[in-house]
Amino acid sequence: MRQALISDIHGNFEALQAVLADIASQSVEQIVCLGDIVGYGPNPCECLDLVMRKSSLTIMGNHDQAALFDPEGFNPVALRAIYWTRDRLDAGVLSVVNKRWDYLSELPKLHHQDKFMFVHGSPRDPTNEYVFPETIYDKNKMENIFTRVTQYCFQGHTHMPGVFTPDLEFIKPTQCDGVFALGKEKLMVNVGSVGQPRDEDNRACYVIIDHDARKLHFRRVGYDFEITCQKIYGVPELDNMLGDRLRTGR
Repeated sequence: MRQALISDIHGNFEALQAVLADIASQSVEQIVCLGDIVGYGPNPCECLDLVMRKSSLTIMGNHDQAALFDPEGFNPVALRAIYWTRDRLDAGVLSVVNKRWDYLSELPKLHHQDKFMFVHGSPRDPTNEYVFPETIYDKNKMENIFTRVTQYCFQGHTHMPGVFTPDLEFIKPTQCDGVFALGKEKLMVNVGSVGQPRDEDNRACYVIIDHDARKLHFRRVGYDFEITCQKIYGVPELDNMLGDRLRTGR
């Protein structure tokens, strides 16, 4: 089986469409979304509707949770964006609005599939904990987190793709030519971001798990980010930097 793992779409409809088109060409049997469908971007409803149709499993992200409840630890830019996002999700035909809110409210915070764990943040705090590449220098934290990993954990949240090993290494996709073999050691894998990459590559990012070959494939997909930028600039509640950063991937 081949699974596509997408995460951190953040209301970026153009990036999501491009990624789904690429997935359709890769003989993928199942799509898993690791959360943050909404927040920051200009098309929360359109992205949510697409994920509802295409994803076999969706995990709750911290922005999805913030749309439902009180935002936790959000900076002013994120806070304004999530309040605007709530208004967008509340607009329209009542039956459609209710379907969207019901979907978000029923999202699990983590999911186990044999030796595979799917979360948004980390195995220790599935929704909110960040595991950045530089977290490898915090030995106690990393060892504690790895105790929660059965074999392989897949996550998003930081928008920084790569593989964490128990030896306190972080392996970027560029360091393994975008392909990483699944061996016997525990791994944590960040699948990157579809809608707001932050690793200085502005292309959308996602991962394919090839279960038969026991390999991960990090894929980058270009899209017309200028369309998304202009949409963001046209919404007063969305800070212009949310558009600017799409150009630089930062």
